[in-house]
Amino acid sequence: MKLAKRVSTLTPSSTLAITAKAKALREQGHDVIGLGAGEPDFNTPQYIIDAAVKSMEEGQTKYTPSGGLPKLKDAVIGKFKEDQNITYSANEIIVCSGAKHALYTLFQAILDEGDEVIIPTPYWVSYPEQVKLADGNPVYIEGKESNEFKVTKEQLEAAITNRTKAFILNSPSNPTGSMYSEEEMRALGEVCLKHDILIVSDEIYEKLVYDGAVHTSIAQLSDELKEQTIIINGVSKSHSMTGWRIGYAAGNAEIIKAMTNLASHSTSNPTANAQFGTIAAYTEDDGSVENMRQAFEERLHKVYEQLVAIPGLSCVKPKGAFYLFPNAKEAAINCGYDNVDDWVTALLDEEKVALVPGSGFGAPENVRLSYATSLEAIQEALTRIERFIEKKSK
Repeated sequence: MKLAKRVSTLTPSSTLAITAKAKALREQGHDVIGLGAGEPDFNTPQYIIDAAVKSMEEGQTKYTPSGGLPKLKDAVIGKFKEDQNITYSANEIIVCSGAKHALYTLFQAILDEGDEVIIPTPYWVSYPEQVKLADGNPVYIEGKESNEFKVTKEQLEAAITNRTKAFILNSPSNPTGSMYSEEEMRALGEVCLKHDILIVSDEIYEKLVYDGAVHTSIAQLSDELKEQTIIINGVSKSHSMTGWRIGYAAGNAEIIKAMTNLASHSTSNPTANAQFGTIAAYTEDDGSVENMRQAFEERLHKVYEQLVAIPGLSCVKPKGAFYLFPNAKEAAINCGYDNVDDWVTALLDEEKVALVPGSGFGAPENVRLSYATSLEAIQEALTRIERFIEKKSK
């Protein structure tokens, strides 16, 4: 059986690969500390669970509209109005089986063979793979570490061709935690408006921002930018609902209609009880979201100082998400390794600390550490990393 070309070009997830190896070592009895988690280490708030259970008990276990329950769309519309003062209509919203599914469906709806999508590096691992699955071509522009991993309007302008269809903006970013300022967004937006390029604004980490930072959506900056932008969001990170698989897209009604038609032939609809839980997430509030944010902020402050004190590691302090993305090139060289990937592998083998190589995010000199785990575990992991570097550097 010959597989389709579209799957033969896919790159395996580096996050899943390191997680699988760490799991195997644990099963062998090793004390492994995994810092690859891409999900909050808190349970979903109880009021959300209760709402989902209640919906099932009341018989809400059937098909729903492909684009999501009307009541959930209303809740999403209310969230946009309250948080960003953006007004959407129901026909400009689609609820999907996770934000990842929303992105996938979007690219399937807008890309033809050979169309280009500009992706800043470092990037979330699934962006280029989803573009390729839609027969598109990812075009990379480097977010330099000296600029907090952010790209400039000049870089964006230089990357545009007559095949450019979209530009991905991820703020706060996975894996770097960096955030674009309003001024930086306006500059990038002007370029996209000039060339009629769709802005795909991934805002899944919007609630997880620190040190007084305020999340701004590029769609709220002007009516023109709102029309040029598809916002991707969901409740996975903000409400610790990763397994519930509810995300959504908001934007141009024609694009949303195409996405909805496509979803009707793939997933039929998002899971019913998860939708009812999400309605509660957006219409009720017991303080859980802010409590989680504060816990992440506390961890960030404590582990960042410990991290940058380790010889051979340097790190831009993130403003959002729950990742640190240090440059480990010097540490790898000092330890006698040709590249950071080999250093990460040796660290897991010898000190049982699992990091995610930055090569999977388009940044081979870096590694990703998630602080979505206990403070004690992170601090112990950093102690082991420092011990490993000291031992190997002698």
